[in-house]
Amino acid sequence: MPEEAKTDAKTDAKTTPPERIPLETDREWVTTHHSLNGFDYEAIVGQMPLKSEKGEVDAGIFFTAYRRKGDHDPSTRPLMFTFNGGPGSASVWLHLGAVGPRRVVLQPDGSMPAPPYRLEDNPQSWLEFADLVFIDPVGTGYSRAATEEISKKHWGLEGDIASIGEFIRLYLGRTQRWTSPLYLAGESYGTTRAAGLSRWLVERGIAMSGLILVSSILNFQTARFMKGNDLPYILFLPTYAATAWYHKRLPGRRSLESVLKEAETFAAGEYTTALAKGDQLPKAERARIIAKLAHLTGLSPAYLEATDLRIQIHRFCKELLRDQKRTVGRLDSRFRGIDANAAGEVIEHDPASTSILPPFTAGIYDHLQRTLGWKTDLPYNVFNPGELWKHWTYGDAGQGYPDTSEALRAAMSRNPFMRIFVASGWYDLATPYFATRYTLAHLGLDPTLRNAISTRDYPAGHMMYIDEGCLTTLAKDVRDFVAGPVAP
Repeated sequence: MPEEAKTDAKTDAKTTPPERIPLETDREWVTTHHSLNGFDYEAIVGQMPLKSEKGEVDAGIFFTAYRRKGDHDPSTRPLMFTFNGGPGSASVWLHLGAVGPRRVVLQPDGSMPAPPYRLEDNPQSWLEFADLVFIDPVGTGYSRAATEEISKKHWGLEGDIASIGEFIRLYLGRTQRWTSPLYLAGESYGTTRAAGLSRWLVERGIAMSGLILVSSILNFQTARFMKGNDLPYILFLPTYAATAWYHKRLPGRRSLESVLKEAETFAAGEYTTALAKGDQLPKAERARIIAKLAHLTGLSPAYLEATDLRIQIHRFCKELLRDQKRTVGRLDSRFRGIDANAAGEVIEHDPASTSILPPFTAGIYDHLQRTLGWKTDLPYNVFNPGELWKHWTYGDAGQGYPDTSEALRAAMSRNPFMRIFVASGWYDLATPYFATRYTLAHLGLDPTLRNAISTRDYPAGHMMYIDEGCLTTLAKDVRDFVAGPVAP
């Protein structure tokens, strides 16, 4: 090929726009009719198109909505936008685990049942007191962008908030719900998103009545085990103690409540001071701290000495039951796992995560395609840790610790009527309850706003609702929260 032709080919490659994949945004939304707990409701599934400044459809966000039917005015009924976290997770977990009208059948404690898997009516569904919209961010569920470059625009803290915020604006307009009391419900990274969204939306004139934050993480400094950051070692300790208590690794006949109280006091006091001293910690004091850590975590003094008093999360999950050749879960430390061998410092898989993945995957495909009538050959990305994680960015915050707690404070300052409900699990080693308490205590809220935040801890893990007892309690707590008085 002549040199001139090669040059032209290169020029063409640079100027030719990337091929756009076909999206399903031009499909009609599908509506079906159902009943639950003696009332009727309709389910709507579809794609919401997100357009560029040129008017081109850049992405389609898939959603599943439920609206209770009756003689009430739908424009004044509470409307709740719901999503999970990851980043890279579809909304399937809250959808089929706690909030939606159908629920995956699990063992009573939330562990995996024998296949085949099935769904059943969820009598604890939040549809009783609010209409629901489950949102799958771009790259998750059936949501897709038109090109890889457009996907990258949405795969970051700011782009993610902007795209979900735009979805909410469009949904309110297309369904005429501008006067409804509005709520955001997020889990895990979904709480990061919800806090950021609360500010993004109110600055554009869309005020929330409330946020439901399930297994919250707003300030990532509380969970990043990095050199020079001792905060996670302190804030994870009470959950280490709860886990050791659950697996009977603590001596004596102590109650869980007493263990947690002891661990919280030690973590916030002597342990914090000891870590702050670093290499200047006196030998006798070091020995006393190690003995106390062993007493609270069930780990050996020799192991704690080897870790320099700092227990990293993945090491703990591997070490606690090493003598039994078992691991404990990160999402729910009540769960036990089996690795190829008992050696090493990192668990082979999270037994809590792998236990629930197959039932929820089967459940969402069956529910969307067979029951709700959304026919497609696209894969439903329950979790997308591949390309999404590869390109995900936290912007400037990625050089340090991403933090949307300031966005939450700012939103509450701009909208003093917004209330917050925070749910945490004692056995959650992904977003520990003590870390959430720390973040809430450091929001810098004006004293007049502090009573707008209420919290509740549950005897389960990250997804506390997979436990049948916690599912019932959580539903009641959220029902009472939504029905509660407007913040002063």
